[in-house]
Amino acid sequence: MTRLVLEQVTDFGDFTKGKDLNDFLKQSYSNNSFKNCLSDVRVSPDGRHIHVILRRPKSGLMTFDKYQRPHLMQCQKHLDLAFTKNAPIVDLIYLEHSKGDDGVALLALIFENGKVEFWRFWERKSGWHLQQTVDLCNSPRAKVVSVCVSQNFIIWCEERPPSEGSSALNVTCNSFRYCVCKRGFSVDEGAVSFGSVKIALHNNPCCTVISSGDSVYLLPDKKEKTSTCISKCFLKWSPQHDSFEVSSACGGTLLRKNSTNKETDFKRLVTDCIGILSIINPPDICGVSPTGCGGLLLLLSTGWVCMMQRDGVLRQIYKLPDNCVLGCGTQNSLNLYSDILALAVGRTLYLIDTKCGRELEKITLRKEGLLFVNSIEHHSPQMLSEAGLFVVMHRESDLKLKPSSSSSSSSSSSSIHSETIINSGTVLVEAVFEEACKYYQQRSLSSTQLTVEKLKKGGMFQAPISLAAILRDYLSSQKPGDAGKGLTGHEKLLNSLDTELKSLVALENFKTSIVKASEKELDGHCENLVQQEISRLLSSEIDRDSLLYLNSIFQTFPSESWRALQAVLQLRCNGEGSLSAKAPAELWKTILSPVQTPGNFTHYNGQQSHPPANVIMPAFELLCHSVFKFQPGWLPRFLELAQEQAGSSSSASWSYGVKESPETPPLYKRALTVLPTKGACQDLEVELLLCSRRPNAVMQALRILIGKGQWERVTQVAERFSRQSPLLNKEIFTTLLSEVCQHRDLDPYLDLLWALCPEDLTVTSILNIMLKNLQDCGSTQTSRPFQDQGGQVTIGLLKPLLNKVLQRETKSSHRYADILQSPTFPPPTPPRQTRGLVRASTEPAINQHVSRQRTPSGAQVASQSNAV
Repeated sequence: MTRLVLEQVTDFGDFTKGKDLNDFLKQSYSNNSFKNCLSDVRVSPDGRHIHVILRRPKSGLMTFDKYQRPHLMQCQKHLDLAFTKNAPIVDLIYLEHSKGDDGVALLALIFENGKVEFWRFWERKSGWHLQQTVDLCNSPRAKVVSVCVSQNFIIWCEERPPSEGSSALNVTCNSFRYCVCKRGFSVDEGAVSFGSVKIALHNNPCCTVISSGDSVYLLPDKKEKTSTCISKCFLKWSPQHDSFEVSSACGGTLLRKNSTNKETDFKRLVTDCIGILSIINPPDICGVSPTGCGGLLLLLSTGWVCMMQRDGVLRQIYKLPDNCVLGCGTQNSLNLYSDILALAVGRTLYLIDTKCGRELEKITLRKEGLLFVNSIEHHSPQMLSEAGLFVVMHRESDLKLKPSSSSSSSSSSSSIHSETIINSGTVLVEAVFEEACKYYQQRSLSSTQLTVEKLKKGGMFQAPISLAAILRDYLSSQKPGDAGKGLTGHEKLLNSLDTELKSLVALENFKTSIVKASEKELDGHCENLVQQEISRLLSSEIDRDSLLYLNSIFQTFPSESWRALQAVLQLRCNGEGSLSAKAPAELWKTILSPVQTPGNFTHYNGQQSHPPANVIMPAFELLCHSVFKFQPGWLPRFLELAQEQAGSSSSASWSYGVKESPETPPLYKRALTVLPTKGACQDLEVELLLCSRRPNAVMQALRILIGKGQWERVTQVAERFSRQSPLLNKEIFTTLLSEVCQHRDLDPYLDLLWALCPEDLTVTSILNIMLKNLQDCGSTQTSRPFQDQGGQVTIGLLKPLLNKVLQRETKSSHRYADILQSPTFPPPTPPRQTRGLVRASTEPAINQHVSRQRTPSGAQVASQSNAV
């Protein structure tokens, strides 16, 4: 059994002036100012730099750095970050963390008077160096109170100087003299360039700006005196879309509003929801932390840890024990690490699973600490205390179970079973309400987000409550009534939902068995579950959500998915390279479904060993990638099996030279997308091209083999595919004849090559092809087509081919010899036939005159022909 423990990473001994940092933290703890001290500690995203901001009365900054190469720190004098301004420091922001071995980091130091200093850490140059200084605010009298960075914007809240005559104003009016501004920036080769200042919010109270993803939260400052209604809410702002949301710590998002003129007045924004603010009483916010994806973690005075989600829903995650004290004198820190919430309250560290709210571990701390996120190990909770830096790790527990008697085991098993039923019932009831929220949200015309609490209040929506009652009855009896006459409506509904209820209960029992299983049993459960899921997905129509799920299964469990793929398709190899599959045709139909609209998919280019997490691969490409990863030699035969199932294995169904449609690419092109970059797997690429039997693919494979100089393989491919079609035969022969003109590597195979000569090629066309290739070869640096002696194409090499073609042409000419040897030339004129009406009496005389003129000419022609 494993448990989560806190392991020490360093005691600051590998940091510059690490002992001074240790002494400073211990002194702050002894002076009861440790809480304020930790709130002013900043740790860089890579964990290599620690800065401590010193507040009034002694303003300053302490820097502590960790070198990747310690010998540079020992042989050179370290340069600290020493700011040049006398104004107090508001905050410091890491714009770029260390990358590579150069140890380069960029940091922005923001002062109250609006000045910003940019410092860069160069490990090779022994420390921090000032890059540039700029003015952040437009007004020289402005005072910056908080600052953050959201994507390529710097966001800050500044206090504007009071106008003339403002002394007569009361405190409440003076509290609305702040504004929130943004300014775009970009980092190019070490220099930082800024855009213009844009005011996003006018007339607002003092607030703390917190960045989370592409959103910025504006939380009211507790130190400032504001009205009661104003302190009950906080704002969420999107700098890109200039949209605002008014939220509270008890109801989530109350109002959404888009800014039309790019500037918004805080008073006008809050006035729209002043009614609901006057009747709610939200708890105090004791701690906040961004989730990084647009959400915000809130530690409330009631002891609840809630998450303000991106869609505005306030979700409760965990409730602290009642004896846990939350107050101004207690140090607390919280942060999110993937699906684990780490919460440090006083000297106790709580680790909670955010998906179900279960407490994973409770660790007692020696001293209070500050949680932070390390970009290198962002999935593991990190903590800073006066003793050093710590990380949460898994460790094997030495606890062993005591053996029990049969009676005690039976009683314990029954208690476990009843506990499972109770827990399953609770989870299933909550699942019903969650699903009902999604269903009714789609049907609702209101933009207000529905929650489980809203559904339960005031008798709203009886359907989820009925379903929850059905679940309770089912879990208590586990025996639904038989279908038949005399059943009540409740029993009929229970009977109709029997299959779904069994599936839900089986799922909960399966979860319980996984939690209690050993590592070996867990592997078996995982493999069975993966096989069932892949079989279920491939046996039905795959939509976008199913395809996303299928991709996640193959990425998370690659080896289990490969074994499941063999079992589902019944792939068998007989040891001689022959691959067979006995999967039904409907399964192949789902696998070979055409690629959907290109906008829905980011195609995988095959350059990485694993497709990135954001790439969605269609089912066929996903299976080809798995085959290529675990059995690359099976990929060509797998393509042939797919083509047979698609009904495209017959070469007669393809026409030579037809252009492929990019919307529906052939299977061989889809299989080629899983191969790495060009040149890495050319042998496998050739096999896939040849398996397609398409003319264009065959010629592409032939050119790859020619480029590699595998002439025996070239002749084998040429002899095999020349019989496929006359046009492909002509293309292959022309390509190989051009190679004969370039070199003498094909001399041992000339007899085979001459045998492939198409029937319609003549001596003239052959000589034209060769002259063209010789001319292309001579147009290069040398006028000779070959560099070595004896490399010229000679008549002796071409004599067998030319003789064969000449004999073929002679036989073709003899076919028309009988026509040329006719006894009479030209043939005699056919006799004329009289047509039309009977002519007048004068016409016979004319006809006789004409006939007498034609007769001598005909005799003359006959005599001439006899003479010839």
